[in-house]
Amino acid sequence: MSKELDQLQPSRLWYYFQEICKIPRPSKKEEKIAAFIVAFGGRLGLETIVDEIGNILIRKPATSGMENRKSVVLQSHIDMVCEKNSDTYHDFDTDPIQPYVDGEWVKARGTTLGADDGIGIAAQLALLEASDIAHGPIECLFTIDEETGLTGAFGLKPDLLQSQILLNLDSEDEGEIFIGCAGGKDTVITMNYSKVPVGANLVGYTIKVSGLKGGHSGDDINKGLGNANKILNRLLWEANRRFELRLSKFDGGNLRNAIAREAMALVTIPKRFAADFELFAKEYHEIVRKELKVTEPGLSVHNKVSDLPDYLIDVATQERLMNALYACPHGVIAMSADIPNFVETSTNLASVKTYDTKIEITTSQRSSVESAKDDIGNMVVAVFNLAGGKAVHSDGYPGWTPNPHSAVLDISRAAYQRLFNTEPKVLAIHAGLECGLVGEKYPGMDMISYGPTIKGAHSPDERLKIDTALKFWDLTIEILKHIPVEENA
Repeated sequence: MSKELDQLQPSRLWYYFQEICKIPRPSKKEEKIAAFIVAFGGRLGLETIVDEIGNILIRKPATSGMENRKSVVLQSHIDMVCEKNSDTYHDFDTDPIQPYVDGEWVKARGTTLGADDGIGIAAQLALLEASDIAHGPIECLFTIDEETGLTGAFGLKPDLLQSQILLNLDSEDEGEIFIGCAGGKDTVITMNYSKVPVGANLVGYTIKVSGLKGGHSGDDINKGLGNANKILNRLLWEANRRFELRLSKFDGGNLRNAIAREAMALVTIPKRFAADFELFAKEYHEIVRKELKVTEPGLSVHNKVSDLPDYLIDVATQERLMNALYACPHGVIAMSADIPNFVETSTNLASVKTYDTKIEITTSQRSSVESAKDDIGNMVVAVFNLAGGKAVHSDGYPGWTPNPHSAVLDISRAAYQRLFNTEPKVLAIHAGLECGLVGEKYPGMDMISYGPTIKGAHSPDERLKIDTALKFWDLTIEILKHIPVEENA
């Protein structure tokens, strides 16, 4: 346990957050955290259910005098995005996250913190344990695999939950209450290539783009952040034109829902162009640093001489790949005409991976308008169709249509006003939330989403603002105190 975190309030929230940090929980590998939660429910003697897909539901009866209140389900996801800095050794399957206090923030050493959504889990556990908090009947739903496919929410059965009100604890801006979100889907492209021998009189280079902030491909897509895949391919495309660059490997980005922070290419250049290429690469580094000096002050484009690769990608495929990556859209496509400063549609060029005779490009699309989501996905497909790639769409997930007349929204706004003497913002979010799928399974479910302030989610820069965790906790308690009486009670 961190002595620094031990001093933070509320103590049980931070206690459970630290306990969660000790337990590996990559997406699709949530067995250890699931076992911890199930054992926790058992120790408290609470009804604990594990459904067919692996979601966990723990029910807690109402406290004395609150038995006639409407039942509420509080929901979080138990997996986390596993990203680390290239100079950090960390095995996410076995090693604990190492949280520490840095001023007004909690951060992790060299990795994602997992506050998305570890702080939501911690709040649920602290609430289930508490004996001094007034509330009606509550259910705590812990879903699996939110980050890589919303598998838990997709597999949720329509007869599991007994509540009509849902508090989603997976938002990242304190003072904001969300009542809608974008839908999304992935588009994955494969391009086959032939291996060709490495010619004579060539120099091998490793080119690396690093130092970018990365971030969430929904929540951060409008912040002008750099995409390492785009930055690297721009250099390769130009060097191919000028210096007969040949490509052996392109490896950039990792996760479909994260903006690519790093990318690497292994290339060759004819020896007669080596000096000119190195000068060009140095100039390119300065050009992109100037372009992104405000949003990406840590950007680095670095190249070094390396051993010649074992083989090269055939020229035709190299040309088609570089052109397609250059043409592939990335970033905000449309802003909402209905909600000020709200991104309606976007796409993320998430990763480019070179495998044996195959290149795989992963992209993700988001929109609060279903037809626009399909349109931008088809735009990506069209680009790679021209390049001879084969594209496959995922099934995707639905958006969550805002309900400005929500009863639980009114309750939460009034609670926030009482606690903090100011009005919260009521917004929709461009990121995907499980509320869309829950609403599809439970029509009429009254839902809001909120949380403490988390910055840099899905990157090693992820950090949780300490004072907002207390406000998040206090708001949750205040909402539960004012849940109305069940009409038929």
